[in-house]
Amino acid sequence: MEQSKQVQGKIRVGLLFGSRSSEHEISCISAAAWASALAEMPDRYEVIAIGITKQGRWFRFDGPVDAIRDGSWENDPALVPCVISPDCGDHGLLVHGPDGCQVIRLDVVAPVLHGKNGEDGTIQGLLELAGIPYVGCGVLGSAVCMDKAVANTIMDASGVPHCRWCYATRDEAERSEASLLTRVESLLPYPIFVKPANAGSSVGITKAHDRAELAKAVQVALREDDKVVFEEFIDGQEVECAAIGNPDDPATVMATRPGEILAGAEFYTYDDKYKNGVSQVVIPARLSEEKLDEVRDIAVRAFLALGCTGLSRCDFFVEKGTGRVLCNELNTMPGFTPISMYPMLMQHEGLSFAALTDKLIGLALSKRKGAY
Repeated sequence: MEQSKQVQGKIRVGLLFGSRSSEHEISCISAAAWASALAEMPDRYEVIAIGITKQGRWFRFDGPVDAIRDGSWENDPALVPCVISPDCGDHGLLVHGPDGCQVIRLDVVAPVLHGKNGEDGTIQGLLELAGIPYVGCGVLGSAVCMDKAVANTIMDASGVPHCRWCYATRDEAERSEASLLTRVESLLPYPIFVKPANAGSSVGITKAHDRAELAKAVQVALREDDKVVFEEFIDGQEVECAAIGNPDDPATVMATRPGEILAGAEFYTYDDKYKNGVSQVVIPARLSEEKLDEVRDIAVRAFLALGCTGLSRCDFFVEKGTGRVLCNELNTMPGFTPISMYPMLMQHEGLSFAALTDKLIGLALSKRKGAY
């Protein structure tokens, strides 16, 4: 096998995008933003773009960033099949060309993948086997935050405040639907949010107002996962913090003050986040100084409790009337689109998009310094 030569002095970044997730298109937009940001530092970074199709095929892509952004990269005739090798000796990408297999050593990987197969620990496990440092949370932190039932259980145990909830398995939902609905109704008042335990970015979520809607919502959630989470409705402001840092160096862990989402729909849907642009963002959120600091502090607590590393967007409700701060969920690879909250919050703190990507790569490399 031929070993590729690296440009001396540059950090070679494997930029992963796409995947079989329902958030495939958003991953492409986020990764394009990363590619553009890293291109602002040509003396520091060499980027190897690795696209994953909805069918799960891996390709090296050397075309323009705009083609990643609009999805047309998949039609490029120059695509070359590739795969990240789990062999630590390779420490990178195997590219399958007409003249055989070429090994491209990677210094670090930025897995800009959202949802399943991106934020759930699967790609992180491959990178651990490969011995390649990577941006973001590790296997356990990714899996924990992806599974809302597990995350809620850990928040309960860690004293991180969040709403009342319960969950059910597919077996219970299909074998004894009536008793499940009765159990949920006995624990939570209507309206009830029904969510797949493992799915990304508001996919499969329904707000149920009565028993008929609750039954239908369970079926919607089961299309995405084998566990269903039920949560009480909170009448409050939806706010989000950007957390960053490595827990093995506590001094690096920080969170921004929150920004606020003014949703264009009844709740903050996938389309509202990424497609129709109806929602509005207010930074900082319309809260008192004391409450802004409280949300930020709880974000750090949640980040540490759930085993996060590198980055996470921490989503909260601030209940009207009571002022209770309730953690909704943590997203371990939040969107990096032009309208995404995470980079906007960091920019408000004085960190440009390019500086943010540079910092996240630095955290990835420092976290695993000496390990590989």
